Amino acid sequence: MIYFFYNIFVILISWLLIPVSWFHKKIFLFLNGRKETFKKLQIIKKTDTIIWFHCASLGEFEQGRPIIEAFKRFEDRRQKTEDTQDIKIILTFFSPSGYEVRKDYEFADVICYLPLDTQKNVRKFIAMAHPNLAIFIKYEFWPNILKELNKNSIQTLLVSGIFRKKQAFFTNGLLSSFMRKSLKTFDHFFVQDENSKKLLNSINLDNVTISGDTRFDRVFEITKQNNQLHFIEKFTQEKHILVAGSTWKKDEELIVNYINNQATSKEKFIIAPHNIKDIANLKNSISKKVILYSERNTLHLNDFIEAQVFIIDTIGILTKIYSYANVAYVGGGFGSGIHNILEPATFGVPIIIGPNYQKFKEATDLVASKGCFVINNTNELATLLKKFTTNTAFKNSTSAITKKYINSSIGATNSILDYIKKNSSILQARNLTN
Repeated sequence: MIYFFYNIFVILISWLLIPVSWFHKKIFLFLNGRKETFKKLQIIKKTDTIIWFHCASLGEFEQGRPIIEAFKRFEDRRQKTEDTQDIKIILTFFSPSGYEVRKDYEFADVICYLPLDTQKNVRKFIAMAHPNLAIFIKYEFWPNILKELNKNSIQTLLVSGIFRKKQAFFTNGLLSSFMRKSLKTFDHFFVQDENSKKLLNSINLDNVTISGDTRFDRVFEITKQNNQLHFIEKFTQEKHILVAGSTWKKDEELIVNYINNQATSKEKFIIAPHNIKDIANLKNSISKKVILYSERNTLHLNDFIEAQVFIIDTIGILTKIYSYANVAYVGGGFGSGIHNILEPATFGVPIIIGPNYQKFKEATDLVASKGCFVINNTNELATLLKKFTTNTAFKNSTSAITKKYINSSIGATNSILDYIKKNSSILQARNLTN
């Protein structure tokens, strides 16, 4: 009965979203992008071996990325001895905030939106994509999709999963029973922590491995890349650098207050806002000399030396910029939740965040171990920044904590790949287990 009402509900939602999309850009992208899904799948041949990755949004993509790129490395080795290329990666997103940023990702053969979870859509999608292996990242439990995968005996994995007691799977009632049926379609769960394993075990799911979070592998690899940015080096001038990444308005108000009223000449600030469309207001609110990334090629060396604030009005380089930080402030903690703190942590950078971080395991871990500090107002921010600026021992010990946390948490990708090598006959047949 619930399954019947679920299908009616999904269809109704798909209709109701149409008028909403006329006034909401993100909903427009959500619906309009899905019109291209089946067209994009037309390049898939019946003879192709397909590995399908599904991510809700950008954060989940970063968790799936190490596994995708590991498969591509396997494929590159295989191509040295075989002429035909018949292994393809399909990457789907639920949200425009993931798809629009990664729609040109080079290691996937097809990148598209996941169709809405109607029975008709799902049957068509699975028939066209015909995945040999389906990998869901962290969450996204769509009943029709999982039912169709199970019906077609397609191996299905959840990686970097994390579960909480309040989720519907672990409560009582008809909805709980309905949602548990979706979980039972997974061949194996790779979860981030012991609590998730215990919760799954409590509903008689024992096909669970605690592998950790694949994002640690991703950020660890970043440290091995060339992270040099010459224009940042011209700006830093061996000063004490605070990098404020993915900041929102409330974050910026606190930071600007500190810059304008308490910052010393020994400090410099790099701000990379989450929303780069409102840079003018941010720049005008700062009383110290400010330069912009978009101006960098027209500036003289003295402009870099004299400026105290560098605003990054572009996307895609924040990770490299973190490598120059003495301290990182990661935004979002005064809104729905913080952004990625693992990127500064991998460089051994002490971290400051706002109060809304409890949903993020890495944040709770680092707050508990004192590699990350929570602030609620400008005074608390000022106290911490002064301490990091003047107390080298404190700064170094905090840095060691963040670095150790990353180094002790890598290995999830290899754990998942080892399982796939041993349990996927289709991949063994394609010599992907070497």
